[in-house]
Amino acid sequence: MSRKKIVVLDFGSQYAHLIAKRFRMLGYYSEIALPSADLDTFKDTMGIVFSGGPSSVYDEKVPEFNDKILGLDIPVLGLCYGHYIVQMGYNGKVGKADVGEFGFAQLEFNPEVKCPLFEGVDGTQQVWMSHQDGVFEIGEGFETVGSTKDCKYAATQNLAKKRFSLQFHCEVKDTPCGNMIFENFAKYCGMEKNWDQDTVMQVILEQIKTQAADKNVLLFLSGGVDSTITFALLNKALGQDRVLGLHIDNGFMRKNESKNVEIAYKKFGFNNFIVEDASQSFLDAIKGLTDPQKKRMAVGENFITVRNEVVAKQHLDDDKWLLAQGTLYPDIIESGGTKNSNVIKTHHNRVAGIQDLIARGLIIEPIRDLYKDEVRAIGKKLGLSDELVMRHPFPGPGLSINVLCSQGKLNDSDKEEIANANKELNEIQITDFCEHCTQSLEKYVLPVKSVGVQGDFRTYRFPAVLSFAEEENGFHHLPKYWEKLESASSTITNAASLINRTIVKLWQRPGVKNDDLKLIEGYCDKSRLDQLREVDNIVLTALHKEGWYNKIFQHLTIDLPFATSKDHATFVLRPVVSEDVMTARFAPLPQDLLHSIVEEISKLEFVDAVYYDITNKPPATFGWE
Repeated sequence: MSRKKIVVLDFGSQYAHLIAKRFRMLGYYSEIALPSADLDTFKDTMGIVFSGGPSSVYDEKVPEFNDKILGLDIPVLGLCYGHYIVQMGYNGKVGKADVGEFGFAQLEFNPEVKCPLFEGVDGTQQVWMSHQDGVFEIGEGFETVGSTKDCKYAATQNLAKKRFSLQFHCEVKDTPCGNMIFENFAKYCGMEKNWDQDTVMQVILEQIKTQAADKNVLLFLSGGVDSTITFALLNKALGQDRVLGLHIDNGFMRKNESKNVEIAYKKFGFNNFIVEDASQSFLDAIKGLTDPQKKRMAVGENFITVRNEVVAKQHLDDDKWLLAQGTLYPDIIESGGTKNSNVIKTHHNRVAGIQDLIARGLIIEPIRDLYKDEVRAIGKKLGLSDELVMRHPFPGPGLSINVLCSQGKLNDSDKEEIANANKELNEIQITDFCEHCTQSLEKYVLPVKSVGVQGDFRTYRFPAVLSFAEEENGFHHLPKYWEKLESASSTITNAASLINRTIVKLWQRPGVKNDDLKLIEGYCDKSRLDQLREVDNIVLTALHKEGWYNKIFQHLTIDLPFATSKDHATFVLRPVVSEDVMTARFAPLPQDLLHSIVEEISKLEFVDAVYYDITNKPPATFGWE
């Protein structure tokens, strides 16, 4: 059926699909296409958006682009990398910027220019940046609509050509005026509303029936939001007699997690699922591994192994069963799942064994085109309880990816990188705090790398630590205003090339000096997992009790192999707020609540120190692996 649409050209951005989602949520049908698409693709197209991407326009290998698209008499909006493509299409100049921008920036409008995109948007606007390149000279016929402190051409337009380009990402929630910009662009394109959530769910249900045909479906059922709602959709489309949920206790669950999942499902009326204890099998699969990617892949491949064992045990005919997964679009994007995107991390549902099943048409992923907030909305439409729908995300690999591993030694390259990172950090001036805080501030780098995402690339770098004056019982002073800590974090990660994350020290065991904490040999084994479970349970229990669990998107507790001995550890608290997983801010918990949480954690004899991750996404990811 013919449908008017807005087409998003995917240059490989982490956010490309989010652009299409935004338009759909506003009520405008939108599709993704490759930038190399031929012109026939744009039949019934009212507007075109060029996404961002991980490449620099001057790289040797860049996404193939059909420049004839710029010759179409259709409005075009370029974002980030798309901003550069639009400008270069009209003889503008692009290069590496003197200062990259990652995170918040303030957009100041040119009072001499009126722009249709910003109708109803007044005053200075917060926008979200993630770029290292910049426009040096705007294209012919363009005028400057707005600028930021470090970006002269943050917003431009050429009304004669119906062309707009923005350096920032208006598709993310952290650009509050983003929806208004998209609404105005759709209006400028002459689009009428033609899409809603009821339509989305009906499309998914019909797709399930078509893809499953006459086969039954076995679903990996982690107990998390995505797999639970996938389970409900499969049951609605096919009936419980054709669907079997498989919850695997992989040994990486939170405290009492598998038991609680089973109780919650039965309470709702799901009876078509089984629980398999495969914890030892998974622990064996990752034994001795330290590389995060290898750990993820080992976990993912072992899911297939266990699945095959269960199929045999249950006497299920392979020819009559498909495997279902609760895969979301961010999982695909971060695994490099679109033509021009880079790998940020390999998700367990995108390992080689799964890819082989996908190629053979044996995988069904009903929600693979959706984001977490869309999935939750569908869950509520299906009548699922908040207990199931509003649970914090819990990925298949579970706590295994929150236990960082190390052989306890740094190679010469890492030693040099740490020295250079410390040098960078010491040159960065942090002056936003009061005189007392500024005078007591210590800045240094931890010898433990974590994954980040900057300019659509994966980074694997060291975190910076901010440590303020020590108070009583090992607690360290925490500046009163979270905004100042957030500003300090952004200043560091924007200015430093070897740092992608900032943490603040909350507590260190009395008598333990900084020099006593060292990189230690540590792997993801039952002992460390049990320690992590105890710390994580303290945090989640407090969040539930104080009404903060539903105020944040997710909390992760990270176990670092950085301690006084092999049987000790340090922990990072990582609560985040997000709408769609693609961007996030660290959650500013009330400091009295945070103090009480840390006080409980400090009673555990194996804990040497506790930190708080004050990094947004980007430049950091949610987790550390």
